[in-house]
Amino acid sequence: MTSTPDLESALEAASRAYEEFASRGLSLDITRGKPGSEQLDLADGLLTAVSGDDVRTPGGVDARNYGGIEGIVELRELFSPLLKVPTEQLLAGGNASLTLMGQALTFALLHGTAVSGDPWGAGPHRLICPVPGYDRHFTLAESLGFELLSIPMDDEGPIVAEAQRLAEDETVKGMWLVPMYSNPTGITITPERAAQLAAMPAAAPDFTLLWDNAYGLHHLREDHPENLDILSLCAEAGHPERPWIFASTSKITHAGSGVSFFGAGPETMRWFIANLGKIAIGPDKVNQLRHLRFFGDAEGVVDHMRKHAEIIAPKFDAVLDALETGLGGTELATWTKPDGGYFITLTTLEGTAERIVKLAAEAGVKLTPAGATHPYGIDPGGNVIRIAPTMPSLGDVELAAEGLVACVKLASYEKLLAG
Repeated sequence: MTSTPDLESALEAASRAYEEFASRGLSLDITRGKPGSEQLDLADGLLTAVSGDDVRTPGGVDARNYGGIEGIVELRELFSPLLKVPTEQLLAGGNASLTLMGQALTFALLHGTAVSGDPWGAGPHRLICPVPGYDRHFTLAESLGFELLSIPMDDEGPIVAEAQRLAEDETVKGMWLVPMYSNPTGITITPERAAQLAAMPAAAPDFTLLWDNAYGLHHLREDHPENLDILSLCAEAGHPERPWIFASTSKITHAGSGVSFFGAGPETMRWFIANLGKIAIGPDKVNQLRHLRFFGDAEGVVDHMRKHAEIIAPKFDAVLDALETGLGGTELATWTKPDGGYFITLTTLEGTAERIVKLAAEAGVKLTPAGATHPYGIDPGGNVIRIAPTMPSLGDVELAAEGLVACVKLASYEKLLAG
């Protein structure tokens, strides 16, 4: 469709479709990757998993008391095989892995790391950020004074040559990475790409992979990749302290009262616990005991995640079906088709994302702000939109996807006609 009359006709049809959708007066929200109420209900057994007369761990620890800064050992044993981290190198904390990320980065800024005693904050400090990426990573790092350096990704993960080029500067201290079902693209890093990052030369002696395994258990299909043992890959490459591993049950049990995890090499774990012990006396072990009893064992977690998939896979399919039906073959957009995680990434014509988000808001569909997938909120192409289909009902997801398609068409034909 290249002629002006054809474009004008397409724009007119897109305008009518948009106005019809906007006239419904809907209020839909697909902005953030939150679990829906039906998913949260799956874990309501947590609320009765611990009673007042049964508050001891299997090892006899009174979960109500101080201490145990590493978290209760039985829960760490349960999640160890799932996260591919040895129990003795895995810490269980409070409800938010983002808090653990902030603590680890702050410790490095103030005190240096287990590999180098030079505080990162003593000079310029930068982090590599594969894009599109997770906005909370960027916001956290920016708030701590890091300069954020973007690199692209392909279907196998971050482009290692770009990361290595930047890592030749000793002020580049590390790199963010969501290895499984990356936020927001759904890309899972390949073992080959992970091994390259594990072995990659870096000028900073304590160059760190900030390995946020936020979606490592969040499969949508029975046929799925397995979590990588990044600790072994790095150790084999001569960098045993390179990865800092983060995870949580925030999207597994109750988002506001889950358990977070930190995994690392032996020296880094001792470094982290030594620093953490100066600001904390122990985590919420009662909540950890709830999780231990609720799941029972690692297979209990796997079974639980199958129930999540039964709820949210149809929502992902509804978005993908709407995109294919409405935009397939038009060359107006492309989109990811993830096998897990919480997001779909829509890539539109250059410079149209902000207009699409604005049109959607005016029609009653809230989307993540344009640019949120890039450091400093600046998407150079202005064409990446994150879709989060998990929290609304299936019916609302179907409506929101219909409205999104209408917005993409309207904004796209406007741009094509404008030249």
